[in-house]
Amino acid sequence: MVIGRNEGERLGRCLESVGGQGRVVYVDSGSSDGSIARARGLGAEVVELDLSKPFTAARARNAGFARLRELEPEVEFVQFVDGDCEIRESWIDTAATALRQDPTTTVVCGRLRERFPEKSIYNRMCDIGWDYPIGEIEACGGLAMYRASACVAASGFDDALIAGEEFELCSRLRKAGGRVRRIDAEMAWHDVGITRFLQWWKRAVRSGFGSAEGWVLYDASTGAVHRRRVLRAVVWAAAVPVCILTSLTVGFWESSAWLASALLILLWCFNFVRLLLREKRSRHDLALAFWLAAFSTLGKFAELRGVAQYVFTRSQGRATPIIEYRGA
Repeated sequence: MVIGRNEGERLGRCLESVGGQGRVVYVDSGSSDGSIARARGLGAEVVELDLSKPFTAARARNAGFARLRELEPEVEFVQFVDGDCEIRESWIDTAATALRQDPTTTVVCGRLRERFPEKSIYNRMCDIGWDYPIGEIEACGGLAMYRASACVAASGFDDALIAGEEFELCSRLRKAGGRVRRIDAEMAWHDVGITRFLQWWKRAVRSGFGSAEGWVLYDASTGAVHRRRVLRAVVWAAAVPVCILTSLTVGFWESSAWLASALLILLWCFNFVRLLLREKRSRHDLALAFWLAAFSTLGKFAELRGVAQYVFTRSQGRATPIIEYRGA
């Protein structure tokens, strides 16, 4: 089950990678690049999402899964795929075998690799970010194979979520007694296609929006990770910088104000060094570790922007916006 919006040639590669491995349903969310014709030409069943309602990836996945069940009422497993990914040749059989061998497992995912990490530092950061540990996990990402019956029992993804819908569904599946596992097998190539700073910034803004949304919508245990992300953004991108500026401007002639500012600046620098050393311990060279720490620090400002956008959107009673970081 594939979802996409203006994925261009990436969608063609995606659909070719899953062709011949079962029924393929493609859900399009208002593409203007010929994606619908491309998908039909490659033999996929196409569902065009009604964009008069707020768009989310979760809603697209639910629509595709519903159509898949109409076409294949006895479907046992469903592989969710984003249109910018290519499934590896042996993954479908490997994942299905893992689910059949362990009836308590409801979701399996594998290793995801970035297709072109050499094209930009942003792609390289994503490639590093995909390197998750193997074993039982809290949640998968957008690519995973689910036990269809478990998805039906859980009523699928939460349509309202702009991001983090996989985490939320996996949390409900685990509470129902299911397990989520990452197995040691190559699952897919991912083509994030980020070559410009503004694209990376918008992606981080979307992450902040999703974290704020998760804080509000989830219970204490499920939403803990989202609250931590929001609080880190507020502390490092708002509280500390504001305190530094306040100390320097309000108490310009006071030595105590300068001392407070110096301590806060040292705290901010200490956090950067902590991130740098963490990345260095992850076997990255010093230059790469520096960039990873720098973007992690800068990313807090983008995430704070996303948190603020969520608060403003909800206070105005507006629909969830589409935050796109990549054009057609």
